[in-house]
Amino acid sequence: MSWSLRRLTHTPLLWAAPILLGLSMHTATAGDASKPAAADYMLPSAEDLATYSRPAEVPQGKDNAATPERIKLGKHLFFDPRLSGSNAMSCASCHNPALGWSDGQPTAVGDSGQILERSTPTIINTAYQTIQFWDGRADTLEQQAIGPIVAAGEMNQSLFELFGELKDVPGYVEMFEAAYPGQGITEDTIGKAIAAFERTVIAGESDFDRWLNGNKDAMSEEALWGFLVFKGKGDCIACHKGHNFTDDKFHNIGLKGVENPGRFAIEPNIKFKGAFKTPTLRDIARTAPYMHNGAYNTLEEVVDHYDVGGFKNAGTPSDSMKPQLNLTDRDKRALVAFMKSLTGAPEEISIPQLPVK
Repeated sequence: MSWSLRRLTHTPLLWAAPILLGLSMHTATAGDASKPAAADYMLPSAEDLATYSRPAEVPQGKDNAATPERIKLGKHLFFDPRLSGSNAMSCASCHNPALGWSDGQPTAVGDSGQILERSTPTIINTAYQTIQFWDGRADTLEQQAIGPIVAAGEMNQSLFELFGELKDVPGYVEMFEAAYPGQGITEDTIGKAIAAFERTVIAGESDFDRWLNGNKDAMSEEALWGFLVFKGKGDCIACHKGHNFTDDKFHNIGLKGVENPGRFAIEPNIKFKGAFKTPTLRDIARTAPYMHNGAYNTLEEVVDHYDVGGFKNAGTPSDSMKPQLNLTDRDKRALVAFMKSLTGAPEEISIPQLPVK
């Protein structure tokens, strides 16, 4: 069977909501032309270390602890176009490792070539997320893994037909038995295997991580200034929290011309109209375009959006969106430099040789 990776389908990147705050514990503010004392920003504080250090352990799924057999099976399924109705589109067609595990498109493209409304989210660090999809309609990666496969607008595959296709391949029968003994080829074992593989897609060590670990030369002064703006005047931490730089919550950030209901379609509370999940900022330099609808091609455009407080759209912007941040040009450049410092070197990944009949 021949196949190829194509750039295609659904969710990631919002950016977060800022609030106007002064820089605490610093003698200068982010809008000042002067720099704070070197001692204020050259080394991380104890609070920075506690807040942003990457965990030593990657969370595991309930009743789905990672094993080499499960990861191997999930990787094969992830790259297999038989999971789509056309047998031409795999999970990797949209979550391409060469494109930051996204697709490089403003919004996703489905199995039949239709343009979808939302951008393809990266799967980087999804292991740490507490809720999945732009609108949070899945609680676990196991649930998320099945969603695009059966969605008519995405991979458009019948699970009944998929079970038959996989059972006809001795190599898959053997892999499923090794990974989930006695459980067979089912919706449950397919979702579990793909989730087990996705949990191995973790952002690599970035310049910011090296700085946290004591290398004071790992970050440029501009990026360090951006970190102060990020925590202070820009208050990006209102939504981009912790080591994964997301609160896993939903915000309407005032994107221009957006009518998509977002979280409101799942939880019909007016505060969720036009609200989407905060994406991770990890490896952000690799995952353009940005926002859930791919509205912006560059991080500079993203920063400008928050500086002016967004635009009127469907629903009411979240409380954390303020009408004006008054960021200086220096602040903006520094914020971009800081966000880029959150990107690590991509891990090399080999495409598996898929089993055949």
